[in-house]
Amino acid sequence: MSSPSPALCAAAAASCSTPLRVASPVVRFRRSGAPASVVSAARAAAAAPAVSDDLVLRIAEQLEDSVGASSPLLDPLRSASALSLLSTRWPTRRSNEAYRFTDISYLRSLPISLPSQPLAVAPPASPYASHVHFSDGVLTSSSGAHVSALADIPPGRVRDRAAAALAASAEFADKDIFYDFNAVGAKDVAVVHVPEGVSMADDPVHIMFSYSGCGDGSMMMSNPRVLVVAEKGAEVAIIEEHFGVGQEDGGCYWANPVMEIIVEENAKVVHSYVQQQSFVAAHTKWTVVQQNTSSNYEFVEASIGARLNRHNLHIQQLGPETNTQLSTFHFSAQNKQIHDLHSKLILDHPRGRSHQIHRLIASGTGNGIFDGNIKVNRYAQQTDAGQETKCLLLSSKALVNVKPNLQIIADDVKCTHGAAISGEHDPNAIYFLQARGIDAKTAADALNFAFGAHVINQIPFKPIEKKTLSHFKALLASSRQNEK
Repeated sequence: MSSPSPALCAAAAASCSTPLRVASPVVRFRRSGAPASVVSAARAAAAAPAVSDDLVLRIAEQLEDSVGASSPLLDPLRSASALSLLSTRWPTRRSNEAYRFTDISYLRSLPISLPSQPLAVAPPASPYASHVHFSDGVLTSSSGAHVSALADIPPGRVRDRAAAALAASAEFADKDIFYDFNAVGAKDVAVVHVPEGVSMADDPVHIMFSYSGCGDGSMMMSNPRVLVVAEKGAEVAIIEEHFGVGQEDGGCYWANPVMEIIVEENAKVVHSYVQQQSFVAAHTKWTVVQQNTSSNYEFVEASIGARLNRHNLHIQQLGPETNTQLSTFHFSAQNKQIHDLHSKLILDHPRGRSHQIHRLIASGTGNGIFDGNIKVNRYAQQTDAGQETKCLLLSSKALVNVKPNLQIIADDVKCTHGAAISGEHDPNAIYFLQARGIDAKTAADALNFAFGAHVINQIPFKPIEKKTLSHFKALLASSRQNEK
């Protein structure tokens, strides 16, 4: 795609007008045609905020042009995010506190491209009857009684519920530039809607995301989006799996997915998330969860791929007696690999419960970041909230930045948090294994593996758990070889 027109760039640089054309109801960044149309649109939108910078504008224009015709149900979300991008600057470690420890300059190191069509490969085999496949951000297949593409949902209650959820997403206050990029660039939405009282606990929905690089020296960007709605008393298990395909397991690309989950009263969602992407790929992900009264949300993450991995996990409890369980494992071992978890849990109602476990191994020149925020507001009395992070540094060049944050406004609560960073395992544990005939190196290797397996073993589906453990074990062995 060509660069923005001179008239458009001049209007943005002057900060006196905004290159917008409002084509109801979706905001347009640019209009093809004579420059006069661009100038007229800029004048018409003079009251709007100035464009952030050329890079954000170019990416937004590329995304808008690539989407083409899409479901009108996405229009409110797309329009709100387009407007937001006009006043959002590219985040840097100096200008944005949320990226203080996260170097995302890798995203600017290569030109951004967008897939013209999904890679012509058959959908990966899934051991589960209900499954969804995204190829380079394009929804290519879906199967299951309660699984569908947004565009294929007929008029009725399910369509109305999805429309209401997406319209509400437009008001999400904690979003960032990557959330907005996804909203503007999502071609379709995979919708998992579980009706009231229906249980899919034994029939998980397997959502597969495959990515491929275009091989022309650019970073191909994709923006898949998923909406999960578990109605009152419903139960559903979600397996979310991200991986590269093709040469070198997908090569260079930028995956920018968003998953939104609504857990209604007395409903339960079990969410397993595995990220095993190419080590020259970038992965910026949002997971947004809303929990209502007496609902349960259980989340297990294993991220062991990508050169740049940033996960924003945002959960809000919207009713009393709500339970949230979060377990995350990151393994950062490749050259300058970055793994970053930014989580935010908001408790607003009485007798809420939450427990968060974060574990990270960094070796070589790997970099790990954990910024965990739990906010217990005034009316969240009798809350029981716990947070624990443990990190292992297996190399003198590895780096970890940990920032646990527990903000308590209520006065009748039970809240704990702890953080530990170590360069080696407890000598007592090593001695325990040596006393049983195991040499010190093998004992250390076993303890390193067990450190990550503690979280991976919580994936409740054996085929996914075994595959993830096998991949982690191979990467751990490879990192040991590189240290020699």
